[in-house]
Amino acid sequence: MARPRPERSEPQSEADQAGSGALAGLRDSLADDPPPRRAADHQTAPDGPASLRSWAAWKTILVTLYHRTNDDRLLAVAAGTVFYGLLALFPAITALVSSYALFSDGNTINQHLSLLAGLVPAGAFSIIQDQVGRVLAKGDVKLGTAFLFSMALALWSANGGMKAIIDSLNVVYGEQEKRGFFKLNAVSLAFTLGSLAAVLAAIGLVVAAPIVLSMVGLGATADALIRYGRWPALAVLVLFGLAVLYRYGPSLTAPQWRWISPGSVAAALSWLAGSAALSYYLANFANYDATYGSLGAAIGLMVWMWMTTIVVLLGAQLNSAIDQQLGTPGARRGASPKTIRRDPQLVGRNS
Repeated sequence: MARPRPERSEPQSEADQAGSGALAGLRDSLADDPPPRRAADHQTAPDGPASLRSWAAWKTILVTLYHRTNDDRLLAVAAGTVFYGLLALFPAITALVSSYALFSDGNTINQHLSLLAGLVPAGAFSIIQDQVGRVLAKGDVKLGTAFLFSMALALWSANGGMKAIIDSLNVVYGEQEKRGFFKLNAVSLAFTLGSLAAVLAAIGLVVAAPIVLSMVGLGATADALIRYGRWPALAVLVLFGLAVLYRYGPSLTAPQWRWISPGSVAAALSWLAGSAALSYYLANFANYDATYGSLGAAIGLMVWMWMTTIVVLLGAQLNSAIDQQLGTPGARRGASPKTIRRDPQLVGRNS
């Protein structure tokens, strides 16, 4: 029985051999180097907590912070937030004075607020004092239907400024607002009420602490400790407020709670230093009254509010850049400058 002869392979042409070699090379290249991911799906590979212990990591974070600030047009976003903040300022002052007058003599609020005047430029503080005086001129505040209605109207008007801040934080974190109308307004109203409570608490720390200490009659050491410790307590209050704002303000996909974050610390310190520097500059160098006339105090107030909004948004931007560097779940997506330099194929997609 004859065995079937094996089929003879036809000799390949030079073109076929070249094509086979190219396919083999492409297969080997894909096996060695995985295909590049899209910039929107790429994040810096996390190295764990140690990735923040090197200067190179912080350089990457600062470069990312710089580029994001430009890409998000942070200064313009802050200016838009100030517009809504100005519209909300006077209703918020009305709500603050009305709340204060329920528990204390309303005529003393200007005196108590003056103890916090060092944090606000002099011209800006005069606007606040004038509005407080106009509210007090309406007469004694009494709890009733009219008061509750006016209080609710003032809170709703002030709520617009808080929603502008929340919208700005969504821009910083690269998020779209996913909460419904009622939930969003509930969150913003809670922040509005919390802000009023924080101001009242700050007044209590600065004003009420010495009065209580004089009544209790503590020793000289304890008295000095608590008397000067109210200012660190005020700083802790600011840090806590920023932590709550960064956690619950933006519509984050995977939010994480942090008592203290680098962004909140940087924002608090920058705000204190910036407020003091701006107050000194306006008092000694800039003469807004000569340039803007009767609007000089209002311009100073707007500049201070703009500076405040910028440092708050930069603190959130810093937290977002650090989360991306560490590969934190839910961090803002997108290639960092370090990743773009490492993968040239992403340059065109991120420019």
